[in-house]
Parts: sequence; structure tokens; C-alpha cells
Amino acid sequence: MKFHVLLLALATALPVAMAQTPNKAEIWKPNKKGSFYIYWGWNRGAYTKSDITFSGPRYNFTLDDVIANDRQSLFKANLYFNPKTITIPQYNLRLGYYFKDKYEISFGADHMKYVMKNFQTVNMNGNVAGSGTPYDGVYTNQQMILDTSFLMFEHTDGLNYLNLEVRRSDALLNVKHFNVSTNYGVGAGLLVPRTNTTLLGNPRHDDFHLSGYGLSLVGALKLSFFKYFFIMGEAKYGFIHMPDIRTTRNKEDRAKQHFFFMEYDIVFGAQFQLTHWTKKAK
Repeated sequence: MKFHVLLLALATALPVAMAQTPNKAEIWKPNKKGSFYIYWGWNRGAYTKSDITFSGPRYNFTLDDVIANDRQSLFKANLYFNPKTITIPQYNLRLGYYFKDKYEISFGADHMKYVMKNFQTVNMNGNVAGSGTPYDGVYTNQQMILDTSFLMFEHTDGLNYLNLEVRRSDALLNVKHFNVSTNYGVGAGLLVPRTNTTLLGNPRHDDFHLSGYGLSLVGALKLSFFKYFFIMGEAKYGFIHMPDIRTTRNKEDRAKQHFFFMEYDIVFGAQFQLTHWTKKAK
């Protein structure tokens, strides 16, 4: 949340920093119909506990209240800004268009990561048979330690939320070269995780797969400056339901889960007035 505090501080300081009040004709308003933008940034995330059900020809069981965390990469300039590695950290990419003053529609990729906490103890219900492991048996509210010989479960490349959003922007401060506005809306989209799993001695599986859908609410504080650039801090809250997760190389093996998430991020973007370019061309 430090990013949001910083942006709020900038919004408070800007009126003091401006020595003169510009003429109305000089004031620039960025959130106008015809504006197009693109942004890139990085996120941190948190997830509620989740019941995860694993099913296949030789097993069908549920793990209750599984804990998972995100996994943001440590900051290294050569990792975060190198074109070859730029997609390794948890990132956000979005393209948007103001179809009406203050109102925008956008498409984005929220690349989060979901990592099940290893060696936690959970309740297990169901059965395992013919796996060739010590885990064969029937389980009724039996405590199970999730060590890596039994299960490793991660959406680490990643928990990819591909979504459409509709947002509204309202100006808080509008002076020459600077604009501070709130930005809030709703979104929905598909989950295409690349799930990294080892389960019951099966070979590691790690592949992209369309697994479910998500719904979300977003609120943001946006600082636009010098006509073409902006910095924005966002907080996003939502629900993810994935009823069809691939877990092994056997296509019959599946997992399912649902949970709520919170994501906050800082993004950097550029914005252009397309209608302005069209008028110039004419």
C-alpha cells in the first residue's frame, strides 16, 4: 500500500507546488473521449484459503482450507527491464480506450502467481488407490502434511487473469501539465494458468490451460503529467473459479478450486488522443 500513500501525498502537494493558476484554455484534461492508453507495471497479491479437489482414474480427494501465497521476484534491473526476462516477475499489462468522457473500456493481463505453501497441515477427504505410493487409502477428515513427495501445486507462470474492464475516471485536481483522478470499475475474464504440479509420484506437469473465470472490482489513483504519461496505483479485489485445472500428463487427471483474491500494483503508462491525430490527418 506504500504506492497508494505516495500517490496521495503527491496529490496533496501539487497545488502548493504550482506557483500560478493557468488559464482555462491551458488546462489539459486527459480522460476524454478518443483517448487511448497502454500501461505496464508490477503487482503483489494475496489469496483466501481454498478447498482443492483432485480427481483421476486412481484417486478422488479434497484438501480443505489450503494456504497459498504469491511469489514476486526480487527486484533486479536486469530481470525487470531485460526484454528476455521481463515477463518473469508478477506484472500487469493493459490497453484501454475512452469511448466517452470519463468512461473507458480496456483489455489486460494480470500475471499473478499462486504458490501452495509446502508442509502445511490440512484435512483430507476421499480416496487414493493403485498409485504405487504410501498414500493409498481412504481418508475422512484425516490430517495430511503437504510435503513435496505427495503434492507440489503452483500457478507460477502464472495465475493469468485475462480480463475486460469498464472504468470511470473523476478528476480530483486539474492544473497545467498535471491531473490527479480516481479510477474505478468492474472486470471479468478468463483464467489461463500454467500450473506447475507434481502429484502422487507422477512426472512434473507444467502447461498452459484454460481453467476457469474471474470477476473483479478495481479502484485506483492516477497521476497524469505532461500530456502523454501517467503513474497509477491500483487495488483489485475479486473471485476466481477454476473447475478444470490440468495436474498431470494424463488428460483425465484434473483439479478444481475457487478463492477470493486481492491484488495491488503500481503501473506506468502512456496516453494518446486518437481524435486529435485524426483531425490533424484531415
